[in-house]
Amino acid sequence: MDASNSVLHNLLDCPVCMNTMFPPIRQCSNGHALCSNCKSRVNRCPICRDELGNIRCLGLEKLGESLEWPCKYLNVGCRDLLPYSNVINHELTCKFRPYNCPAVGVACPITGDVSFLVNHLKNDHHVNVFNSWTFNNLYTESDPEEVLNNSWKIAVYDCFGYQFSLCFEVFMWGSSQVYIAYMRFMGEPEDAKRFGYRLEVCSSGKSLSWRSIPRSIREPSIRVRESLDGLIIRRDLALFFSDGDKKQLKLAISGYICSITT
Repeated sequence: MDASNSVLHNLLDCPVCMNTMFPPIRQCSNGHALCSNCKSRVNRCPICRDELGNIRCLGLEKLGESLEWPCKYLNVGCRDLLPYSNVINHELTCKFRPYNCPAVGVACPITGDVSFLVNHLKNDHHVNVFNSWTFNNLYTESDPEEVLNNSWKIAVYDCFGYQFSLCFEVFMWGSSQVYIAYMRFMGEPEDAKRFGYRLEVCSSGKSLSWRSIPRSIREPSIRVRESLDGLIIRRDLALFFSDGDKKQLKLAISGYICSITT
């Protein structure tokens, strides 16, 4: 962006929050502008202290329409230049926007890129991280008759240059207690389609398996669970695959992640 364009872009910075102003831009009777979000929180102009009405600043809106705008995620890789009217919608779906923390069963507010979130999961959620494309996890529960909706476990696997999170949840499906295991891809949905995974539980020569494509962490975990896109195991089957003693859940889930050749 050249110096002259930079000066023009700065004219659209809100004096209260310092973010770019988008329509509808409001102004006081003396012509001082501010964004609509800040307008809803203040009663007086932050510059001259005049009372604010509902005057629309059409001049600045026209100026914005005459310029191309960089995405606010420019510093992390987005190089798109956008028409003024497209900036907000683009930034809501930009592939460089931060990811939400992929921990399931908790409302964690942390956001960031994948490498940051892997460290966050490891340090703050005490999640195990493995450099492997295969796994064999044992899930135990001392009282299989007891279930807490949304109780969960997660492990992260680093392979093929990407990170994957294996999730295991216990929840009530109607009146039945069920377990679900599924894989999430720590990246964009289009990249997730390049991989597949397989999950399996075995006991006494019998097995139950599931194959699928991992779901991107752009999707909330509850959406994955509600779509039942995973290995679903009823409580009676889970106890059977725990050797059927019905005293303690000991469910071993093994499997692998693979690259899909197109």
